[in-house]
Amino acid sequence: QVQLAESGGGSVQAGESLRLTCAASGASYCVGWFRQTPGKEREGLAVIYTGVGSTYYAASVKGRFTISQDNTKKTIYLQMNSLKPEDSAMYYCAATHTLACSLMIAARFPYWGQGTQVTVSS
Repeated sequence: QVQLAESGGGSVQAGESLRLTCAASGASYCVGWFRQTPGKEREGLAVIYTGVGSTYYAASVKGRFTISQDNTKKTIYLQMNSLKPEDSAMYYCAATHTLACSLMIAARFPYWGQGTQVTVSS
């Protein structure tokens, strides 16, 4: 069982940065960041294989967002730069033991945090 808790969301202006933090209570093979806006499906943004540190990104955020972990591998970060109004969403971290987590399919992640809201104004 893995418990996750996100923090670091808030309201910023376009072009600014935020760093989200995901604290995990247990070990997992892969941790990812997702976001969701009302009426839309949850979108995978980035994942990290905690054992080797390999990372994968969605095209929509590649080059602007960076996923990383601390030395304990139980704190996962999402550094978000050059934020745009369309980045406004509820952001979630999720964990899985699935090998193919780089596909960022939400249904393959059984463990989820409660989410943290990010609002970007123009």
